[in-house]
Amino acid sequence: MVITRTQPTFQLLSKFGIDGPHSGAYAGSWLPAKGPDLLVHSPATAELLGSVRLASGADYAAVRDAAHAAFLRWREVPAPQRGEYVRRIGEALRARKDDLGRLVSLEMGKILQEGLGEVQEAIDIADFAVGQSRQLYGLSMHSERPGHAMREQWHPLGLVGIISAFNFPAAVWAWNSMIALICGDACIWKPSPKAPLTAIAMTKVAAEVLEPDGFGALLSLVIGTNEDVGEKLVADPKVPLVSFTGSTAVGREVAAKVARRLGRTILELGGNNGLIVTPEADLSLAVPAIVFGSVGTAGQRCTTTRRLIVHRSIADDLERRLVAAYGQVRIGNPLAEGTLMGPLIDAAAVERMSQTLKAAKAEGGEVLCGAAPLTMQGAEAGGNFVRPAIVRATPNMKVVREETFAPILYVLRYDTLDEAIAMHNDVPQGLSSAIFSLNVREAERFLSASGSDCGIANVNIGTSGAEIGGAFGGEKDTGGGRESGSDSWKAYMRRQTNTVNWSTALPLAQGIRFDLG
Repeated sequence: MVITRTQPTFQLLSKFGIDGPHSGAYAGSWLPAKGPDLLVHSPATAELLGSVRLASGADYAAVRDAAHAAFLRWREVPAPQRGEYVRRIGEALRARKDDLGRLVSLEMGKILQEGLGEVQEAIDIADFAVGQSRQLYGLSMHSERPGHAMREQWHPLGLVGIISAFNFPAAVWAWNSMIALICGDACIWKPSPKAPLTAIAMTKVAAEVLEPDGFGALLSLVIGTNEDVGEKLVADPKVPLVSFTGSTAVGREVAAKVARRLGRTILELGGNNGLIVTPEADLSLAVPAIVFGSVGTAGQRCTTTRRLIVHRSIADDLERRLVAAYGQVRIGNPLAEGTLMGPLIDAAAVERMSQTLKAAKAEGGEVLCGAAPLTMQGAEAGGNFVRPAIVRATPNMKVVREETFAPILYVLRYDTLDEAIAMHNDVPQGLSSAIFSLNVREAERFLSASGSDCGIANVNIGTSGAEIGGAFGGEKDTGGGRESGSDSWKAYMRRQTNTVNWSTALPLAQGIRFDLG
């Protein structure tokens, strides 16, 4: 197949050896994938970026077997030495940050600064994991029996399946894979078919570090359909842990199938994130946080601000400020300087936003600004552009309780803080949340056990984004999983309790006597 690209696109992809149709199966070397071709288009211009030959079911089995063989060797490497490999992967990513960031923007549609920021997250988690490789601590415990010692230690788990979404085509893989590597595991990555080129590029950068020592298959890649690859990965008993990022509906299916074989899951599912603004908020902080949280990545973050819960006394003023700020958001080519919001990922996403706005109006909501689709001119005429929307709504509206992966912000009004927190928690999802208030009592009330029910709760910063040092994830329909920082590493290892008898006697538990005469 001959692919005609613009010169800048050709030059960028050539830097990663993606010069023409490319295999979607990697297991220490690129396999001649046997599936159909996947055409990849820019969401901003509809330009044909590349073609990926999808992996078949047989390709998945070959990748799985190679990854498992690499794991059997890798688990014998001391953890600090595993950390050294991860350090070098981080350095390789750092050296290619600009090109990788541009590729993320080109393929996924987020603005360049966000693309660069996402690659920086991958670099940061590599740095974090290096330190973690010397801190895989167990416990020393006191035995109730004389002359005995008890301890707890952690061992490598095995193969980690990583199924990632299109909106973070680099960072989510790194959150999982860098921690899994220092834990002694191997990874099989099934990226979103909406962003496969970034996955190929990230894999190639990591392979430069791992391949020379025969460890390339530790970070294997299978780009394929759900039927040929996804379902096999989820059902595979040789993959003890599956980390899935995606919709709640699909996450339920993944959880059930993995649980059926008694495997483990890390689930990062839907978010319907609320932000409370009290009368004691600093609006000079709140307004930019709300705008970035709701408009950033064109509303396609799992931590996007979707519900604004504002005190009735300041609601009119805050709405005016937000409508004015939305009018200043520059929409267009995500790689162009000055652009603040790029396109949605595809035409289907544009249609979902349009239908959601119609449904909001039908339920009595008032659209203050925003529209889908947005007609563009020139090279962006074929792109999936929309105007970010603000909808004055009520909490009982069906659309308010659902997550629409688009820049729609619902404004809800409250009278008391207890009412605001109850309104905030009264949705199925529980990922990220925030409150803006300079009142310490209000802030601490929001962070208390009877406050926000989300996995992430912030004060005077928005819902969107998270530092890699903290465990990332949520509750309820968000899935309950945790990735990245804190003690998330424990999910990628198996726990073992050891008891050592160094005495000359054999005391039995609970004082039992077993006299053989």
